[in-house]
Amino acid sequence: MSKGFEYDQNFRTTMSTAVFRKLSEFINAYCGIKMPPEKKILLESRLNKRLRHLNMKSFDEYCNFLFSPTGKRQELIHMIDVVTTNKTDFFREAMHFDFMRDHIFTQFKESKISKANIWSAGCSSGEEVYTICMVLEELREFGSGVDYSVTGTDICSQVLEKAALAVYPEVRTMPIPLAIKRKYFLKSRNATEKTVRIIPELRGKTNFMRLNFMDESFDVPNIFDIIFCRNVLIYFDNPTQENVLKKLCSKLKVGGYLFIGHSESLTNMNLPLIQVKPTIFRKI
Repeated sequence: MSKGFEYDQNFRTTMSTAVFRKLSEFINAYCGIKMPPEKKILLESRLNKRLRHLNMKSFDEYCNFLFSPTGKRQELIHMIDVVTTNKTDFFREAMHFDFMRDHIFTQFKESKISKANIWSAGCSSGEEVYTICMVLEELREFGSGVDYSVTGTDICSQVLEKAALAVYPEVRTMPIPLAIKRKYFLKSRNATEKTVRIIPELRGKTNFMRLNFMDESFDVPNIFDIIFCRNVLIYFDNPTQENVLKKLCSKLKVGGYLFIGHSESLTNMNLPLIQVKPTIFRKI
């Protein structure tokens, strides 16, 4: 890191084409995220934050540090946190939760399954995980008889911390019916904060861990009945998508269900899945 460089918080520096190519190739190899040339300005903007934090004055200096043994230990996780995109909402693509409630858990009850393990792969800040919990708590209240646990994974350590804390701006809960909000959220005692927190009973049903989809195998604690992997595959090229999906399938029980995003497709992929509905698949 630079010494004696008086850092202006408004300072911005530009990234050379050579540095962009080096970083984009590394990001793609490390976590599968595509970084085409049109994303150069985006990457430059996001990494300028890291330059300011590290008191560095050029991207060449940043690269030298990032690829050093110290940088790989200390900076790599922060760089990945900065470049990943995390967009999620409560009850996003609601028909998936309706199908889980009305069809899958009806089957589980009829099959006398006592507990379902569910994985939110690419969980971001946890809204998907807690939506699953709210839907299933409502089912249990009406006598589904099926217990559950939800594992959330993401490559970004910052959003995982937010997910585990389960504190959200109150405005983010606007799409949620009032009766559900009253049951599963606690308002901050500080009225000026306008934040809410998921109740402890739901937080106790969850587990969060860091996972890179480029890992050779997925070190998650269960074989799952249901996997949500929505709006994640769009960041990968087709061969990477198929490779990730094969590893997901290895963690899915025969007869288990996979949900993907509405802008994603499994067309022409060799996978042990049959389509049940658009974006909903069952393992065979």
